[in-house]
Amino acid sequence: MRSHFIKNSSTAKVCAVSGATALLAGICSAQVAADYATNPTYSGGWSTGQNAGYGFGAWSFDQTQNPDNSFATSGQQGMSSAQSIGTAWTLFNLSTSAGLANAGRSITAGGGLQAGQTFETILQNPSTYTGSLYYGGYRGWDILFGNATDNNAPGDNTAAIRASVFNYFNSSQNWGINDVSAHTTPLTGPTTAAQGVRIDLTLDSATAYSLTMTPLNGATPYTLNGTYSGPINYVDFRLYNAASSGLNDTADNFGISSMTITAAPEPASMALLGLGGFGLLALRRRKE
Repeated sequence: MRSHFIKNSSTAKVCAVSGATALLAGICSAQVAADYATNPTYSGGWSTGQNAGYGFGAWSFDQTQNPDNSFATSGQQGMSSAQSIGTAWTLFNLSTSAGLANAGRSITAGGGLQAGQTFETILQNPSTYTGSLYYGGYRGWDILFGNATDNNAPGDNTAAIRASVFNYFNSSQNWGINDVSAHTTPLTGPTTAAQGVRIDLTLDSATAYSLTMTPLNGATPYTLNGTYSGPINYVDFRLYNAASSGLNDTADNFGISSMTITAAPEPASMALLGLGGFGLLALRRRKE
């Protein structure tokens, strides 16, 4: 049973003494995958094939579309600290007519996201949006959670869960969530662009999930309880928006500062921690 307990002794004591389930879940959850843009691996830049942190596969820039409509494995990705979220993996578009910036990686921990686990990322999307008919129509950005081995090509939105501001020939800037059905959220692109947004995707079972988007500017969070189909072992971030002037152009760029996966403690472990808390309290009373 030793593997169920947290190695840090001070944290373990806090977990054992606390009798609140919510506190236990928050403190004692196990991180099974993590990577941060501040990782020293990225100090020299961000390139395809890099694999820092743990629990994730190497980054792929496949299906990146250059301004001349050719495809490459790099060209519209870099590191920037200009966003409100700080140092971030950044996607940017170099053309007004074409250019899909694409970055994705596999979830290797456990072979993919499992029931009871939460994928969390902090990002800041562009504040500009050229999704109306008069500006080309096919503009926006999205995040694809699905069963894949590489990035989706332009126009391929296949995913178990897709979060996007990518409305074809529609000037709406609201985030949409697509699973086995379609959902429109009250959150707009400008709201989540203001200071960034935290996205938490929790798989509640093999078919049910909950997704919470928490704007970091204090706006009201949005939570969706939905149904999905298929395993999730890959995450793909894509940007196809207004032309960027460079890495410091926060109005047009898409930044991601972190990616983590945590697992809620097993019921048996939580019960043992609760018993441990009662035992410590009883021992303290006896000493008094």
